[in-house]
Amino acid sequence: MKLQPDKSNNLTINAYGEGWIEVNGQAFTHSLLVSSLPGAIPQPWSVTRFEDLTGADFDALVGSGAELVLFGTGPRLRFPPAAFLQGLMARGIGLESMDTAAACRTYNILASEGRKVMAALILNP
Repeated sequence: MKLQPDKSNNLTINAYGEGWIEVNGQAFTHSLLVSSLPGAIPQPWSVTRFEDLTGADFDALVGSGAELVLFGTGPRLRFPPAAFLQGLMARGIGLESMDTAAACRTYNILASEGRKVMAALILNP
């Protein structure tokens, strides 16, 4: 799906499809972290499958500066075990799980509003 560009200094998710995502005109084919914080660049995320998630994958997001993490779980909605989210909850960082396509759309909306948001996107189911 092609998304219309917004006038913003933040990273913008321009398009996405099965197994790929385009951020600020650059295509990626691996799981990705996208942040609306100033100076952020897309970062590879080592998660390749939802089934392989660990608490450490979420602990790595704690120091990101984001107030909210949008967790794109792949082609369908899934929820991580609550124990994996302890580090985020201890810092008051919210997490919303949704399929990756919904996370891409929601990220753009929240980033355009100036929210401190990070999208943690699993691209390979």
